[in-house]
Amino acid sequence: MDKVVLKGIAWDHSRGIAPLQAAGQRFSELHRNVQILWEKRSLQAFADYSIETLAESYDLLIIDHPWVGSASVTNSVLPLDEYLPEDFLKELQQHSVGASHNSYAYDGKQWALAIDAATPVASMRADLLLQEQIPVPQTWDEVMTIAAKGKAAAPAIPIDLLMNFYTFCRAHGGDPFQDEVVIDVVTGVAALTAMKEFYDLLDRRFFSMNPIAVAEAMSNTDDFWYCPFAYGYSNYSRKHYSTQLLTYTNVVAFNGRPLQTTLGGTGIAVSAHSAHQSVAVDFVRFVCAPEWQETEYILTGGQPGYDFGYEGAVNNQVCNGFFKNTRASLENAYMRPRYHGYLHFQDGGGFYIQEYLKGNILSPQTILAKLDALYAESLKLETTS
Repeated sequence: MDKVVLKGIAWDHSRGIAPLQAAGQRFSELHRNVQILWEKRSLQAFADYSIETLAESYDLLIIDHPWVGSASVTNSVLPLDEYLPEDFLKELQQHSVGASHNSYAYDGKQWALAIDAATPVASMRADLLLQEQIPVPQTWDEVMTIAAKGKAAAPAIPIDLLMNFYTFCRAHGGDPFQDEVVIDVVTGVAALTAMKEFYDLLDRRFFSMNPIAVAEAMSNTDDFWYCPFAYGYSNYSRKHYSTQLLTYTNVVAFNGRPLQTTLGGTGIAVSAHSAHQSVAVDFVRFVCAPEWQETEYILTGGQPGYDFGYEGAVNNQVCNGFFKNTRASLENAYMRPRYHGYLHFQDGGGFYIQEYLKGNILSPQTILAKLDALYAESLKLETTS
């Protein structure tokens, strides 16, 4: 039997690459003629690099759900609903964590399966809070109290600020991307003002830190006690992964309601250019099957997009309660737009917000106008495709 070699591209963190490598190894043991080689790229490259280009070189791709609108236009990955059994897909949909599964469905097709789930959740050094006799925050006012002490952390690179902008728009009663504006002026100004009040209290180093860097800083130093929102990484809640253990919980309430953070995670897709499409689809089914998701995928460092194993005693013991303690935030997460052209907006929008939070642009109305102009450009890309 001829040797089949599949190449996959994932992102460079234990959460992203290790569980895929483990699954690939086991799949190869069950199918001796198949070898799966996983390569990795940085988290920023994961957000920036063209999936269409990657699909020309790789059989398996880990993608971000806002890209599926482009998938429906370019057809560079396979519509998995045409290759996987209907009952299998239905079971996955029923066990989706929040909108994870449906976030990869667009224009009537399922372009990927939710191999990974994440949304910004709270994290803390429970030992330091206990030492300082500070209760775990339940409200935004309590978060601001910790921030005023210089002990709060949060990622503040452009992409994360944009995701948090959506959160604060929702917190102020707005629904982004309605009509022809990103958000109405009253809501947008309120959201930016609330963000600036918080980020003004943070160490300016956070303007160059993503969620991984924040988790590393919190778990390898005693400088920070609490992070109100950063994409969750169960790895840091596992013993001996880092110097100190992080405890993750759901996000706090703002004006009496839990903050609604912005859904992240990743999906696994099969390149339409693959010379071994059927084998690649078989692997996707293997790694997303309930039996693998609820055991090995979690135990090798992953965070499945499906809830198999989320309530499991062993999984939560290994992860310091990560899955059961953050589930509500995932179920409540806001799903970004996914139209072809949206990524043009996402690539640039956060830079304007960061300039405002740094104090380089003083008017929130100016920021909203720049965001609306960028949004209009992205919609033109949608209509001209």
